[in-house]
Amino acid sequence: MPFFLEAEILSRFRSAVTEASRAYDLSPSEIEGWVDDAKKGMENALRANPFDIREQYEKRMKDLQEAHGEAMLEHRARKKLQALMEREDGN
Repeated sequence: MPFFLEAEILSRFRSAVTEASRAYDLSPSEIEGWVDDAKKGMENALRANPFDIREQYEKRMKDLQEAHGEAMLEHRARKKLQALMEREDGN
């Protein structure tokens, strides 16, 4: 892309951000953050299977939650067993 075209696009973007921030009483950085988020979303949408990534994360999250639940149950069982053993030793 030629430099003058990049400069023109950047200038228009900055003007649009400035106008929007004044019109809606928002900070320019907040608007730029939304633009960055939108770009990432569009890039993801252009990928072959964008929902596969989401499904993978959701499955991974579910697996981790199940593993955490199992670990907590095991931890509670061990504490209960230890308390029972200490009570028997005390008697």
